[in-house]
Amino acid sequence: MSQRVAYYDVAPDAMKIMMDMEAYTKKSTINRATRELIKIRVSQMNGCAFCIDMHTSDARKMGETEQRIYCLNAWHECTFYTLEEKVALELAEHITFIPTKRVPDDLYKRVRAYYDEQQYVDLVLIINQINSWNRISIAMGNTASEK
Repeated sequence: MSQRVAYYDVAPDAMKIMMDMEAYTKKSTINRATRELIKIRVSQMNGCAFCIDMHTSDARKMGETEQRIYCLNAWHECTFYTLEEKVALELAEHITFIPTKRVPDDLYKRVRAYYDEQQYVDLVLIINQINSWNRISIAMGNTASEK
């Protein structure tokens, strides 16, 4: 991987905070597959090739199908995502594009039909975490490289 700045060396305390948040989100009760789908979809929306590459690889390792990975940018039209996954992906899109989409009450209610209050908070944190990673990765010039 190439990058502009060795940001883990330059700002270790800040990166520890990012890694601590990552550890928190991994302990949430949000299904691991749903977490990875969110990370891929948000990274697609943000155009972060480095994170798309990382999270599609992680998803494959955990058994996610190629079909579900490839169709994420058209999840609305697919029948092979659960309703629970679909509301999480919709929430991810709304939070990622919050200046224009916001999080309307009807979406909140649909999410809460599948996720309890703690899980809602955890979804919001997972979505914000991957948005932060995307922005760090893009700003630092991280690039996906052939494996």
